[in-house]
Amino acid sequence: MSVGSRPLVSRDQGPRPQRYPEDVPPIEVELLWWEGCPSTEPARTLVRRTLDELGYGDVEIRMLEIETDEQAREYGFTGSPTILIDSVDLMQVLGAEPAGPELESALTCRLYRRRDGRISPTPDPADVREALTLAAKDPKDAERSDA
Repeated sequence: MSVGSRPLVSRDQGPRPQRYPEDVPPIEVELLWWEGCPSTEPARTLVRRTLDELGYGDVEIRMLEIETDEQAREYGFTGSPTILIDSVDLMQVLGAEPAGPELESALTCRLYRRRDGRISPTPDPADVREALTLAAKDPKDAERSDA
């Protein structure tokens, strides 16, 4: 896999130490992309940087290239880049709808609505941070806050 002239790998170089509590389930992060998307690498960099900043440096970003319309339908791929956190679309984690007419599965670029209202080919960094933070919450904390 590659984006431009650089190879695209699913795991960053070198081991990353675990820095979050062991009793918190690991976050699973997937980035679905297609070859024609110029935003794949910026999205991967954004997610990696945010994971590192939050102390989840050992979380792997699984890269999944969507190559056919059939695969797009199978994975519910609404455009590239699509970021899944624990198999849920980043924007669904936040309870938001994705921007643009991308509700149908297709090999296309995806658009996101930033918090300031602008349209962007990558999600708002604050949305990535919030979704990862929500996904990483200790389930016991959620049970306590519901009580």
